[in-house]
Amino acid sequence: MKKLILASGSPRRKQLLEQAQLEFSISTSSVDESFNQTETPDQVVEQLAKRKARDVFLRHEDCIIIGADTIVSINGEILGKPNNEEEAKEMLCLLSGKNHEVYTGVAIISDEKTVSFHERTIVSFLPLEESDIESYIGSGEPFDKAGSYGIQGLGALFVNKIDGCYFNVVGLPLARTVRELKNFQHLIRHRE
Repeated sequence: MKKLILASGSPRRKQLLEQAQLEFSISTSSVDESFNQTETPDQVVEQLAKRKARDVFLRHEDCIIIGADTIVSINGEILGKPNNEEEAKEMLCLLSGKNHEVYTGVAIISDEKTVSFHERTIVSFLPLEESDIESYIGSGEPFDKAGSYGIQGLGALFVNKIDGCYFNVVGLPLARTVRELKNFQHLIRHRE
């Protein structure tokens, strides 16, 4: 049986795979996460997920690797993780009172095959007051999250509704990922 490796240091992705009761380890990728601004959000997340998974696969060719990447898109503009407070504030102001899309790309790689896909969830934000934004930025939560918010944390207070997979917004479309892993079923070691 092959080991399953998550090519991500995200505590949220780790928690989701644990929730699915999969036995896995973690090996983070160090790839450049820049992308071509002319590509569509679904293309960007799938390419970045593949890039991350391949990077880890080169170090663990006898394993099955899961790579993932999440971005937020509004009006065709792709929002990644903010670099500072000013960028976080700009992103949250942009999302305030509007719908946006969250895309997560997933790539599963073994020496036998590669599967990649993406999920899209529409998230509707309530109108945010400047004090809401300032307080949220002060919490430190926005800085390692696409679009400057985490739906599983204090960012949940900004969300009016979602259309699609909640776990996709957290960072890994869990049901779809586990279904795709069934294609590798004979290779994966499960918890006893």
